[in-house]
Amino acid sequence: MSMRDKLHTGELYLPDDMSVVVEQAKYLNRLRRYNRTGPYQFFKRQRLLKKMFADMGKNCYIEPPFHANWGGHHVHFGNHVYANFNLTIVDDTHVYVGDNVMFGPNVTIATGGHPIVPELREKNYQYNMPVHIGKNCWIGAGALIMPGVTIGENTVIGAGSVVTKDIPANVVAVGNPCRVMREIGDRDREFYFKDRRIDWDNV
Repeated sequence: MSMRDKLHTGELYLPDDMSVVVEQAKYLNRLRRYNRTGPYQFFKRQRLLKKMFADMGKNCYIEPPFHANWGGHHVHFGNHVYANFNLTIVDDTHVYVGDNVMFGPNVTIATGGHPIVPELREKNYQYNMPVHIGKNCWIGAGALIMPGVTIGENTVIGAGSVVTKDIPANVVAVGNPCRVMREIGDRDREFYFKDRRIDWDNV
């Protein structure tokens, strides 16, 4: 099995193997073009994202600069996904994001990891594990999502959290390491921020 084939198996491989590097450079060049677009080039950005990503749903938007190891080539977005400035996706293997997900600024999603044993790191070995984010999630500013993590639908990840393990659906989770703080409940349907009520007749 080639090094390129091992990107998606979870096996150890060498990311500086030429079969990997040459292909990766092609996708990084597309990413460079995306990040050089201006604020009035909305439709050009949409066209580029369709070419860059494995899957790109309707009405998705990523605010440049956007950073990705493979330029989004292994990223699958559903519909209506929004990402603020400096989304970083280490997409050495697949990242799956459901519909209506929002990313705050400076979020990082990592699929790549390195062995703890220093002898293997000296040789530059790496492994990759996919990340899954369910629909209707909000990932707060500066959150870090680690390899192999699954986040359930409707969940909110607090700003600055470090998500090292799976998080279930319909919860608010925060911290380092990220832990479930509470379930999403009736009070959340009444107040959107502290004591500010939701005016359901006008939203």
